[in-house]
This record gives sequence, structure tokens and C-alpha cells, in this order.
Amino acid sequence: MPDNHDNKVSELERVLGLLPHRYPFLLVDRILELSKGRVVTIKNVTFNEPYFAGHFPDHPVMPGVLIVEALAQSAAILALNEVGGDPTRLFMLTGLDKVRFRRRVIPGDQLRMEVKILKFHRPLWRMQAVARVGDELAAEAELSAMEVEEQVR
Repeated sequence: MPDNHDNKVSELERVLGLLPHRYPFLLVDRILELSKGRVVTIKNVTFNEPYFAGHFPDHPVMPGVLIVEALAQSAAILALNEVGGDPTRLFMLTGLDKVRFRRRVIPGDQLRMEVKILKFHRPLWRMQAVARVGDELAAEAELSAMEVEEQVR
């Protein structure tokens, strides 16, 4: 039976296998659930994130645009799963609607992101995304994306 370290490495490899993003712009640490039409992911927000050096250094806050990017990366994981993990597919964010930030996200927080497909007619996708810290809603948005064929990796 693999130990917890092996499971974490395996989960990271799973994320890296689905997304073209890499550090410092990979904003999904783990996939908790991945099923038809739904994904739940985690982003551990640590003090050593590069943006905290300049984004309110005395009162570090994760920039809202990066929270939305983490949601978009989670949405891409879901969409890639829906199309069978095809490495030639890339999902480009095309729109944001109903974006709301409900609480600050600070070092030590763990973002739990849930994305559900609202509708899709390939190549166009529409998804509902929420980010929570514990039981508190941190952010929510409707994301639009377009599926394109392009080798990025």
C-alpha cells in the first residue's frame, strides 16, 4: 500500500498531466473529485507565493485575479476529463460573468474549488465555479472557455 507521500506525488503528477501550467503559475495542487460534469480541487495558499512579496506585504492577500485563474485551471481539468484527456486540447478562457469575491484569501488558507458544467457545445464551454475556505465562500464566477487544438506541452 503506498504511503501518503506517494499519494501526494501521484496527485501532483495527475494535475501536471492535465494542465500545461507550471510553477509559479500552476494554481491547483490536488484533485479531490473528478466525475462527469464536476471537479473539486485544492489550492494550498502559502506565505512563500511570489505575489505576496508585493501584494500588500504587511497584510498579504491573494489577488482576486489569481483566485479566478485557479478556478479557470480547475475548469480546464474538468473539460479535459470530459474530452478524454486529449493532450492536443487546450482550453482558453474567453469570458467571466457574475464574478464576486466574498472573503479575503490569505497565507495558510486552503482554497477548495468546485466547478460544474452548465453547458457545452464543443468547442464552447460554460461552467459555474466557486472557491471556499472552510465553509466560507471566498469567490464565485461563471466561466466561459473555448476548446482549441494546440500542442503546448
